[in-house]
Amino acid sequence: MTESNFLEEGRLLFAGPCDFFFASASSNDLPSPGAPEIAFAGRSNVGKSSLLNALTNRKSLARVSNTPGRTQQLNFFSLSKNTGDERIRLVDMPGYGYAAVGKEKIANWSKLMRDYLRGRAELARVYVLIDGRRGVKPPDEEMLDLLDQSAVSYQVILTKYDELTTIDRNRVVEATMIALAKRPAAYPEIIFTSSQSGEGIGALRESIARLLNEISA
Repeated sequence: MTESNFLEEGRLLFAGPCDFFFASASSNDLPSPGAPEIAFAGRSNVGKSSLLNALTNRKSLARVSNTPGRTQQLNFFSLSKNTGDERIRLVDMPGYGYAAVGKEKIANWSKLMRDYLRGRAELARVYVLIDGRRGVKPPDEEMLDLLDQSAVSYQVILTKYDELTTIDRNRVVEATMIALAKRPAAYPEIIFTSSQSGEGIGALRESIARLLNEISA
């Protein structure tokens, strides 16, 4: 399949029904296995909910909040070509790196993410959102370490890209590529997005369509 076909396949993939169907606060309470799962991780306030809404052409699929730490569980969304024909599941993971959250809650979230990443056979890839204005920070490094240790394929998305100048874009891309160079589970391409302008949303859909094609091949 050509790149242009993957772009169209990605557009069609996200044109179908997409609905919330399960929330897990514990690794002992996960939905039954089904379609391949694509998870989204990122620091609190990185724009994860906005990106999921833009990706699926919805205004309120994922809750957008100015209060960090609102996502406190694994939220599962089912994406179908037609009703009853599940193609893929999107998983919204708890935001990390929010210091105001209590230590016990952080420990619970961390355990939930570790258990999910290490024990979910249906998980095909994790997209890690990193604020393009700030680049890779220590909490992001910790998440990347966890993904490497879990041997889970992941790809970095630089968000809020519309807020950067060309010089800043080049700088953050170079720094991010250097940070990923020696990481064994990192996919060697970065996706740049802006939920406000829509920049990069098509590229993200294309990436997911290509991944599904590889899984089914």
